[in-house]
Amino acid sequence: MISVDAIGVDFSGQTLFSDISFVINDNDKIALMGKNGAGKSTMMKIIAGVQKPNRGHIRSPKDAVIAYLPQHLLTEDNCTVFEETMKAFHQYFKMKEEMDRLNKELETRTDYDSESYMAIIEKASDLGEKFYSMEEVNYDAEVEKGLLGLGFRRTDFKRLTSEFSGGWRMRIELAKILLQKPDLILLDEPTNHIDIESVIWLEDFLINKAKAVMVISHDKAFIDNITNRTIEVTMGRIYDYKANYTHYLQLREDRRAHQIKAFKEQQKFIADNKAFIERFKGTYSKTNQVTSVERMLEKLQIIEVDEVDNSALKLRFPPSIRSGDYPVTATELSKSYGDHVVFKNANFSIARGEKVSFVGRNGEGKSTIIKAIMGEIDFEGKCALGHNAKVGYFAQNQASLLDNSLTVFQTVDEVAEGDVRSQIKNILGGFMFSGDDIDKKVSVLSGGEKTRLAMVKLLLEPVNLLILDEPTNHLDIKSKDVLKEALLAFDGTLILVSHDRDFLQGLSQKVFEFKDKRVIEHFETIDDFLVRNRIENLKQIDLKN
Repeated sequence: MISVDAIGVDFSGQTLFSDISFVINDNDKIALMGKNGAGKSTMMKIIAGVQKPNRGHIRSPKDAVIAYLPQHLLTEDNCTVFEETMKAFHQYFKMKEEMDRLNKELETRTDYDSESYMAIIEKASDLGEKFYSMEEVNYDAEVEKGLLGLGFRRTDFKRLTSEFSGGWRMRIELAKILLQKPDLILLDEPTNHIDIESVIWLEDFLINKAKAVMVISHDKAFIDNITNRTIEVTMGRIYDYKANYTHYLQLREDRRAHQIKAFKEQQKFIADNKAFIERFKGTYSKTNQVTSVERMLEKLQIIEVDEVDNSALKLRFPPSIRSGDYPVTATELSKSYGDHVVFKNANFSIARGEKVSFVGRNGEGKSTIIKAIMGEIDFEGKCALGHNAKVGYFAQNQASLLDNSLTVFQTVDEVAEGDVRSQIKNILGGFMFSGDDIDKKVSVLSGGEKTRLAMVKLLLEPVNLLILDEPTNHLDIKSKDVLKEALLAFDGTLILVSHDRDFLQGLSQKVFEFKDKRVIEHFETIDDFLVRNRIENLKQIDLKN
C-alpha cells in the first residue's frame, strides 16, 4: 500500500493543488484524470519520486518498487535493444555480482576470527538469503517475450537503440518497466506511440499480470478496459471514484448537479441575509442581530462548482468542389528501401465519400503508402489522385510546416473564411488554446501545441479528400471529440491512420490492413475489424506465453 499524505504544490506563485491525500492499494488500477494544466503529470512525478512536493510526502513500504514511464524520454545510449531491455533486471545482476565479490573475499582472507571477517560472513548470509529466495527466472526468455509483445521482431534484438524512433525507444522503456514486475506502475500517455496490436498486449498485461497501476491517458477505450478506479484532479482538489472512466463521467455529472443546486441555495441564503443587513443596519434594536449576521457571512465557506467546459463546439469542414468517382487509385504499388521491402503489389481504389482506416503494426508501411499517395516518395507501380481531388493532409510532422513568425490566432485567421471567423477563439479553445495562448508566437509553442494548431488550421480549409496520419497523439479527450464530430459530418473522402480505438470506432466503413508486406482490403467496419483483431491477437499472445 502506497499513501499520498497531504501533498501540496505551488507553481509560479500559484497553488496547483494542496492537502491532497489518498491511498493506492495493492491491485488498484487507477485512471488519473483532469483537464490539461490541472497537475496530473506533476502528481505522477511526485509519486514516482522524480519531483518533490512543497508540502506533504509519499509513504511506501521499504522494498516497494515504483516504476514510472514519462511522456517524453531524454535518455540516449548505444546498447542493443536486448541489452537495454535486460537492464530491467539490473538489481538481480547487481546482487549476484556483490555475492560473488563477497564469496571471493571470504575465500582469499585468512583472518577468520577478526570482526571484519565476521561482518563479511553476516553480510553475505543476509544477501544470500534474499538472493536465493527470489523466484528463479529465465531472464532471456522474459526479455524476448516482452519485446515480442510490444511489437519488436527478433531481428531487432541486436540492433542499437539509437537506430529506433522515439516511439520505439518508448516501447523499450515500457518493456523494462513491465519486466521489473513493480508494485506500482505509473504510465503517462503510454499509448501515444504504440500500434493497436501492442495496445492490446499492454492491456492484457496490465489487467492480468500487473499489480497496482496508475495511468494518464486520453485513450478512452484503453482506460475503460484497464481501470477500476478514477481520481480526478480539479481546482486544486481531487475526487476519488471506485469506477472506470465511463462510469466516472456519469458520477461527475451527478456531483456537479448537486454542487450547482447547493451553490444556488447558498447564494439565495447570502442574498437574503445581505438584504436583512441592508434593511436593519441603522436600526438600534437590531444592531446585535446585524453584527451577528455579518460575522456569520464572513465565516461562511463559499461552495465552489467544479470547472467543466460545457461549450458544445460544433465544427464542420467548409464546402469544397466535388471530386471524381475515385479520389485515390493504386495499381501494383510497391515500395522498398534497398533490400527492405515495405509492401509490394498493392492494388486498391477508394471511392468518393468513403471513409477508410489504414491499420497494422508500426513499420508495416501505413505512413509510407500515404507519402506515395501524396507524391512525396518514389515507388514502383501506379498511384494517383483522381479528378478534382483537393487534399487536406495531416502528417505526423505537420507541426514543422507552420509559419513560426505568426501568432496562434493569425495562423488560424489566415485560412478561416465566412461566418467561422467569428468563432476562431471558441475553436482554438476546443483545442486547448485559451486566454493569452492565442497571442503566442508559433515559434514558442511546444511540439504538442504546434500539432494541435496544425489540426485546427486543417479543419478550416475546404477539401474533399482528407488524409490524416495519427492525428490524435497530442489531443485531449475533448479535442478528439470535436475532431471526430467534424469527421463524422465530413461528406468527402477520408483516409485515417490511427491507433486510438475509441476515436476510430464509427468513423470508417472499410479497413486496409498492412501486414506481411501486403495491403489487405477488409469490407467491414473498423468496429468489426477491431473486435476480430482483438480476439485473434489475444490468441497469439497466449501462444507466445
